[in-house]
This record gives sequence, C-alpha cells and structure tokens, in this order.
Amino acid sequence: MDLTQIDLDHLMKASEAWFPVVVAYGSRLVLAVFTLLIGWWLINRLTARVGGLLATRHSDKTLQGFIENLANVVLKILLAVSVASMVGVETTSFIAAIGAAGLAIGLALQGSLANFAGGVLILLFRPFRVGDWIEAQGVSGTVDSIQIFHTVLRTGDNKTVIVPNGALSNGTITNTSRQATRKVVFDVAVDSDADLQRARVVLLRLADDSRVLPEPAPEVVVATLGESSITLSLRLWTSNADYWAVTFMLNEHVRERLREAKIELPLAQRLVRMVSVADKAGA
Repeated sequence: MDLTQIDLDHLMKASEAWFPVVVAYGSRLVLAVFTLLIGWWLINRLTARVGGLLATRHSDKTLQGFIENLANVVLKILLAVSVASMVGVETTSFIAAIGAAGLAIGLALQGSLANFAGGVLILLFRPFRVGDWIEAQGVSGTVDSIQIFHTVLRTGDNKTVIVPNGALSNGTITNTSRQATRKVVFDVAVDSDADLQRARVVLLRLADDSRVLPEPAPEVVVATLGESSITLSLRLWTSNADYWAVTFMLNEHVRERLREAKIELPLAQRLVRMVSVADKAGA
C-alpha cells in the first residue's frame, strides 16, 4: 500500500473525529463574539441614555458621570462573564472570586462606602446646593462643592471645612438659603418700670426700613417678664439676602433710639455679700 494513501486515510479519519468538535466550538465562538459586539454596543447606548435622563432631571453633573460610568462597568463585567460561559469557560469559581473580593473590599472600606452612599443621597435628593449657607455637624458655612465622598464648606471667616457625606446625610442639616424670605426675631430688655407702649412704638419705627417686608407686618410682643426687666421681641420679615444687614442695623440703633425716648435699659445687677470680721472668726 502506498504511504501517501495511508497518510491520507489517517488524515480523513482524524478530520472525521475533529470536524464536529470544530463546528460546535466554532459556532459557539462566533455566537459569543457576536453577542459581545452587540452587547457592548447596547450597553454604551443604554448608559448614555441613563446619563441623558439624569441630565433632563437636572441632576448634579458629578452624579451623572459617576452613575453612567458605574452602570457601564458593571454591565460590561456581566456581559464578559456571560460570553465566557457561552464559550464553555467555567464561570462559577470566577463569580465566587468576584463576590469574595467585593466582600473583602466592602469590609475594608466601610467608612468610605458610607460616605459614598451619603454622597449619592445628597446628590439625588438635594437637601442643599452649591452656594447655600448650611449648618451641620457643628459647623456652618457656604457650600463650595459637593463631592461623592465629602462636602466642602467655606466658613464666614474664610476657612475651608471638609465634612464627610456619611455623617452629613445622617445628621440634621439647617439650610438658611432655601427659602426666599427669613424671619428676624430681635429681643431687647427694658427696665421693668419702662413705658411699654412707647418702647413698642420705638421698635416699630426701627422696622420702618425698605429692607423690611410689609407682609407679614412687623410686630412687637412681650417675650418674658423678669424681676427687674421686661423683654420685648421685635419680629419682622426680610428677604434672605437682607437678613444680616437688618439684624446689624437693629443692633446698632436700638439702644440709642430707646434712650432718646427716655426708656431706660435694665442695669446689670450684682449680689454683694458683706462678711464682718466677727463672722469670719466665728466660722
């Protein structure tokens, strides 16, 4: 028998054995590549659509980019695992390794993850915005920027304070910039023998200022009654921008106007106990 014929027969038998395997795995590979390409394109379109949806709802740009990138990465990892399983790669151990790594990272970064979650909540629900004056976590200041992990405040004396978003989102936040108007409550103590009606007129004249809103109308009420003084409370409304200017104006002029109207302010009292030498000796 010719040696060439023997090699040809051997090749034919080998091809008959391997051909079904090549066809099977080749079809899987083609389908996997096709799925990868189509899935990759769909994920890019989907995440771009999510970013556009967040933009139409006027979400923070930092949050838009973060959510878009996070969704893109997570979906592409899931796509890669699915394509690998289509080819025949065992993905059970791979998924378990990803889960274990995620758990370890989560335990190691508990504080950072809490700040991250707080940042997402702040950017989603917007309890304050950049430029607002807030009081939280024992500090107050203007919001300079809102990051994923922390918020940057600028205090009244131009100090920069960085507040973790985890504590910020779980604590009480006072936002004094959210409302267009603000109420000024100005308390002043007068002597207990003072003419209250005259004092009320003086305080209402102080409120006759262009920065004071006519509605609700300013009013003066008796806040407290003491043994030697009476506290009158002037209550008025201003725009948020004029709150401090009006408060400082009242602080500057109230004492002078009351004295011009012959209304005395209460004198500071001090209790003095006289102890004689005999008392000391007896003690």
